[in-house]
Amino acid sequence: MRTKIVVGNWKMNTTVKEGIQLAKAVAAASSNVNGVKLIVAPPFTHLTLVKEALKGSNVELSAQNCANKESGAYTGEVAAKMVASTGATYVILGHSERREYYGETSEILLNKVKLALANSLKPIFCIGERLEERESSRHFEVVKAQLEEVAYQLDKTDFEKIVLAYEPVWAIGTGKTATPEQAQEMHAYIRKVLAEKFGSKAENTSILYGGSAKPSNAKELFSKADVDGGLIGGASLIADDFIAIAQSF
Repeated sequence: MRTKIVVGNWKMNTTVKEGIQLAKAVAAASSNVNGVKLIVAPPFTHLTLVKEALKGSNVELSAQNCANKESGAYTGEVAAKMVASTGATYVILGHSERREYYGETSEILLNKVKLALANSLKPIFCIGERLEERESSRHFEVVKAQLEEVAYQLDKTDFEKIVLAYEPVWAIGTGKTATPEQAQEMHAYIRKVLAEKFGSKAENTSILYGGSAKPSNAKELFSKADVDGGLIGGASLIADDFIAIAQSF
């Protein structure tokens, strides 16, 4: 039985005070969610205080990123070891915005994944195609390459520790959403590709949908056999919406 997971990626939103209030609201309502792992990913500045705000709830903490270096003279970077010291247990890596705006390559991301795992963080590793790649029918090819260049480089023990998030990049912040059928098609393909490398262990990997899920469409998306939850952006900034999405299971 795969773990159902809903992750709130707050991105570059909320002040520390606002983040604490949001975390407390999510924590208070989390008892109304059954059978789903809830994770929130605030900005780096909030991690330790959000961890405190979540105390007593079953909501887990994630960072939105970490450095691809262990330590040293890298001004402005935050190492995986530092993230782990805040009490976070997950880290989002390879988000389409990091790939597009900050030039993160598979080589960089593989280093990040390995450092996260070495520091007992569970990577939420993002993959997905751009609009032009889907329109030219290269979406499967692109996603397979992203998996081969990072996930395939892990041994089976480390592979079992990661969560995948499929982001149709063309559906993020555009108002467009992949249909539930498109999401299921890609999630099933991802699982097939993983099975070619990792065998039956691919059946246990949670694959989240990361393309503008909201309370109005989450139930239909989550009803699909290979959609194990969501990586939620804008809707995670409103506690009631985030909880409603999780209750869609």
